[in-house]
Amino acid sequence: MLLIKNGRVLDPASKTDAVLDILLDGESIAEVAPAGKVTRAKDADLFNAGGLIVAPGFIDLHAHLREPGQESSETIETGTRAAARGGFTAVCCMPNTKPVNDNASVTRFILDRTKAGASVRVWPIGAASVGSNGEAIAEIAAMKQAGIVAVSDDGKPIATAKLVRQVMDYCRSLDLP
Repeated sequence: MLLIKNGRVLDPASKTDAVLDILLDGESIAEVAPAGKVTRAKDADLFNAGGLIVAPGFIDLHAHLREPGQESSETIETGTRAAARGGFTAVCCMPNTKPVNDNASVTRFILDRTKAGASVRVWPIGAASVGSNGEAIAEIAAMKQAGIVAVSDDGKPIATAKLVRQVMDYCRSLDLP
């Protein structure tokens, strides 16, 4: 168990902004109480967070992990390690890999590499179009089944309004952003 003492807790979900103590039991929050009022902290390790902010983990909605294909720039392991050091507990990785994450096999590769050595959760975003070239719709349903959480061509334009509409309609039917 770990007792985080005297931290300024900022939690937008509960509209909390107060100095509190938080008792952690493994990965779970066991108790939150005003400073000095936690009741189950016997034998807990202590961390004095006085002067520090304690907040829910951040999520990076637009990360470039570069793996597969551009590992000389970054890998899932190094990118998620950097994310964790910055207070992020999850990242959504863009599909701008080589090959582009436009099919289920690339999505599965990313998730397999995540299991092998990521420091935070990785939520892959699949390409909206094949190769992110903006010309033909990607294998979105198969990628969703493999584990994508959204689609994007990561700043690259889709060639026609018709294709944009197809992608949006298809994603709506899949309940996928």
